[in-house]
Amino acid sequence: MTRRKKVNNTGILRVGGIPYHDAWVAYKCVNCKKMNYVRVGQQLLTPKEAIETAVWKCEHCGFIHSKESDLPFDNWEEKYNSADSTTALRFWEGFFRIATEHPESYWKQCNVCTRILPFNAFSKHSGWGPLERQMECRSCKGAINAVLNPKRTKEQLHESAVRRRIADLFLEEENEPIDFQDLFDRFNSRCFKTKKPLDINKRDTWAIDHILPSKYLYPLKRENAALLSRNANENKRDKWPSKFYTNNELIELARITGANIDLISNKHPILNRNIDVNKGVERYLQVREKSDLHKRIKEIKKILLVYDLVNNLSPANKKLLGFE
Repeated sequence: MTRRKKVNNTGILRVGGIPYHDAWVAYKCVNCKKMNYVRVGQQLLTPKEAIETAVWKCEHCGFIHSKESDLPFDNWEEKYNSADSTTALRFWEGFFRIATEHPESYWKQCNVCTRILPFNAFSKHSGWGPLERQMECRSCKGAINAVLNPKRTKEQLHESAVRRRIADLFLEEENEPIDFQDLFDRFNSRCFKTKKPLDINKRDTWAIDHILPSKYLYPLKRENAALLSRNANENKRDKWPSKFYTNNELIELARITGANIDLISNKHPILNRNIDVNKGVERYLQVREKSDLHKRIKEIKKILLVYDLVNNLSPANKKLLGFE
């Protein structure tokens, strides 16, 4: 099906001519140590192809990065710098492998702020170019969403709030207290996504990620908790783990937490049905005398239908809510 054309009414415009599907290689010049960017297009290089064919000229000092080049290191013996030496060849093999080994090694250009940024600066978008990443970096996407979110209708905002409230009620007795020190120890006091150090005493700088989101009715438990910076957690929000974390990160996450790798790597969200739906219904219907009971019943029924949880109700609650 043809993708629906979107109308940009945010006032944050894309820059024309940006090759937003193309992949880039970024490297520091071995001679002048300055950053360089090489556009490789939509066909990713393998490390073998790079070592055999790449001739990358530093735009700052003109040094040629190629397996045919001598190395410029003053702290190496001259014979080790020679391009025909085994040491130089091994160095160049490692140099090109670092830049091209995985899709995560590549960089991409944002078509809003125009910066060339690492792979992880862009959110996943299946089928979009060789890197399958969105056109806008996460910084620009955050700015765009800041404009778009207030434009959501009152009904959309209310329904979203209702879903969160009902999910919280379903999970109220399922959540477990998280030992902060244990969490920091397991993640080496670093944000799992950005790898930046975090201070356990600066509570406003870090957050506990529901690896499997509460939106899909997964409680917060030790095996479902990851340590993220506040900004990374805001980017994660209620995304399914495979939509936010890379494959390598998912494997590492499962190792650290004991999470089910088959579940968190699934491409599509899977609803947790191993919860007591009846208790959630009972909590939601505990209303004050002057509350709108009829409205609450309509809300809970809609959520049960959306989540396909009607069959999880007891016969008494099915009858109470008018499902039979």
